[in-house]
Amino acid sequence: MSTQIAVRLTEDELRKLDWIVVHCELGSRADGVRIALDALQDRLRREEIGRQIIEGYRRMPETEEEIAEAHRSTLEGIAEEPWDRWW
Repeated sequence: MSTQIAVRLTEDELRKLDWIVVHCELGSRADGVRIALDALQDRLRREEIGRQIIEGYRRMPETEEEIAEAHRSTLEGIAEEPWDRWW
């Protein structure tokens, strides 16, 4: 089930919405609004997860040993990468 709502947009906002519709190959402005709403919700959700991760590290910071192991693991992964494949 869906609910219809009325929204007033400025000319500039309408141009932005039309740009979304064209560039995302959507069927309507309503689809553009739905896509934009989903994108905003996703961005806000990711920001919240990021804040939670930061807070977790503030409550329980990494040890020097954990940092050293992460560094070692990163260097090992880089060394194992077949770089010649990209050239």
